[in-house]
Amino acid sequence: MDIEAYFERIGYKNSVDKLDLDTLTEILQHQIHAVPFENLNMHCGEAMDIGLEAIFDQIVRKKRGGWCLQINHLLYWALTKMGFETTMLGGYFYITPTSKYSSEMVHLLVQVTISDRNYIVDSACGCSYQIWKPLELTSGKDQPQVPAIFRLTEENGTWYLDQIRREQYIPDEEFVNSDLLDKNKYRKIYSFTLEPRTIEDFVHVNTYLQTSPTSAFVSSSVCSLQTSEGVYCLVGFTFMSRKFSYKDNVDLVEFKKVNKDEMEDVLKTIFGISLERKFVPKHGKLSFTI
Repeated sequence: MDIEAYFERIGYKNSVDKLDLDTLTEILQHQIHAVPFENLNMHCGEAMDIGLEAIFDQIVRKKRGGWCLQINHLLYWALTKMGFETTMLGGYFYITPTSKYSSEMVHLLVQVTISDRNYIVDSACGCSYQIWKPLELTSGKDQPQVPAIFRLTEENGTWYLDQIRREQYIPDEEFVNSDLLDKNKYRKIYSFTLEPRTIEDFVHVNTYLQTSPTSAFVSSSVCSLQTSEGVYCLVGFTFMSRKFSYKDNVDLVEFKKVNKDEMEDVLKTIFGISLERKFVPKHGKLSFTI
């Protein structure tokens, strides 16, 4: 696996000599704008492999995306290879319909230490929950970014990532009450601890997320990619876009139905993805929101 090939994949051409916050931020931003968050393998009859060599082949060589156990694993590898002080962490996603955090450790994220300061780096939240800059590991501090205001809070050794979102304008009234639309201004995203993890800690949950009827990844196909102004997201046959700060404290959210004949072109032109197998889009009761 070649770090230069990774840099080429994410379009990063700047210096790698300075292991500072600016470099870390640039790497994160290049990755989230180049590598989609997606589970399309599952809906093409293929497995989501979390072995590093398989991840590198899928994302770097085949120019695909992946889910957190894949794209954050790749990010962890790249940052470690560059010389950053990194720690792999595990998180528990907040499940809005049940108003509680997942019982399984379902999310992989990365801690990076620079000059005795710790930061959370995560390229795999997807949709409008994605951070665009590393978050300083400080409790109770609002950290405004382009997508939203993010806040980390620590309680008894557990950290919680929350988000304060803008108002949203949906011009197409057909989708105002869509289950794909997040209507919460204050959004809990996930919890985590600072206990170091290895990829082996996620083997069980990688299988669970691909097979359990309670998994949103089984119920729905999703593909999202951050843009210069917002985010694109495809769930089943519904394409969505969110433009951050469309006007003062308001995001613009637009929807479009994609038919079968358009799907291949949408994946290629919007997300840069060409699939090798037949893709069966799916939008079930357990789904994703923009």
